[in-house]
Amino acid sequence: MKYVESEILELKRSTSELNEAINSIVSILNKHSSGELIFGISPKGEVLGQDVSEKTLRDISQKIANSIEPKIYPEIKKAKINNKDCIVVKFIGNEPIYYAFGRAYIRIADEDKIMSAKEIEKRIQQKSQLKWDSFEAIEKIKSISERTLKNYLDKANTSKRINYKFTSVKEILEKLNLIKNNSLTNASVVLFSKNKPVEVQLAVFAGTTKMTFLDIKQYEGNIVELLESCESYIKERINWRADLSGSKRIEIPEIPIRALKEALVNSFCHRDYTAPESNKIAIYKDRVEIWNPGNFPEGYKPIDFVKKDLPSILRNPLIANILFLSEDVEKWGSGLRRIYEECASQGVKVEFEVLEYGFSVIFYRSKSNVNVDTNVDTNVDTNPLIRQNWIISYLEENKKIKSKLIQSKFNISREIASRDLNYLIENNRIVKKGAGNNVWYELK
Repeated sequence: MKYVESEILELKRSTSELNEAINSIVSILNKHSSGELIFGISPKGEVLGQDVSEKTLRDISQKIANSIEPKIYPEIKKAKINNKDCIVVKFIGNEPIYYAFGRAYIRIADEDKIMSAKEIEKRIQQKSQLKWDSFEAIEKIKSISERTLKNYLDKANTSKRINYKFTSVKEILEKLNLIKNNSLTNASVVLFSKNKPVEVQLAVFAGTTKMTFLDIKQYEGNIVELLESCESYIKERINWRADLSGSKRIEIPEIPIRALKEALVNSFCHRDYTAPESNKIAIYKDRVEIWNPGNFPEGYKPIDFVKKDLPSILRNPLIANILFLSEDVEKWGSGLRRIYEECASQGVKVEFEVLEYGFSVIFYRSKSNVNVDTNVDTNVDTNPLIRQNWIISYLEENKKIKSKLIQSKFNISREIASRDLNYLIENNRIVKKGAGNNVWYELK
């Protein structure tokens, strides 16, 4: 891969140019609100390499913290580029203006220019219309779910994009830039509140239209909780096939789970939270649609973000940054491309649809998109709704059922049988009895 400096990418030979690098970070933030810097590559794109230790990464982090105002919390990590050690710094910020060593810079092409007082005033005016997620919220800090915040922090630590542990709700929210003027921001509320601030509507339809539905749900919660719930809802209702080519049976979904996750994250990151509409997930016989309210960036088409290297245009930058730190977002501005590439690699058709006021990702379920070979067990019914209906019918005639019977009946793994059973438990259809190796299920 050829690296070329741009308005959102800065290249430095080594950390000996750290001060200049900090100027570049500020200039990119003031122009685009996010960007990337790499130590170990010359401005001409030659990969030179860089000595990297834990102390090196820590020194960079401390220097940035002490030199940039308002403070930012970038991702700083060691990376192999052309088999040479380099350091990649990714950063994001949505304040009206940033300063490096007391001076403001602006990015012009691949250069950092000092801003005059008049330019600073103009820039502040241009960026004074703050994003919705940075507005001060009415809710108090006691509304934040400590459990959800702790779980999130564990995930972010595992991803190594955060290196501090839980202390208190307020201190962690401050570190995450989710408190403003001693008040919660809208981002902190929709991400972590226990007052169920966000709504998602979900449904399964019998055909290819909304004429007849088989299942309908409405989930309420915070974004962190809803991402998990929505993913489970889809996984439990799409088809899976069994790959028997190796020593172990592998369950393969008809739609790549990584692509589904990316689409769900995008739907929450780019949703217009001032709109009265909820996010919607619709599962049809031939497709799965994930929709969110909000206009697509003006002047762009979805294919632009698939085919071109464009800077991310964030409706809710604080929300996006939090999901980036937990690795729910892998890279800013790459969501649609990742969805497209994941689906292309599995032969699954995907479309992006810009509506009058909303955006949909559509995954097609056509069997013609699935490459079937002789090592794939296709002589089984993998529709979860059919399996779950069979379980209920069986229990109406018999007092109890065990997981092994379901596995044998449908030739499925224990994991898939457990998913079906857990779904029926969550929907108050059955109850779990017994313990250990002697577990069975009965109608509730």
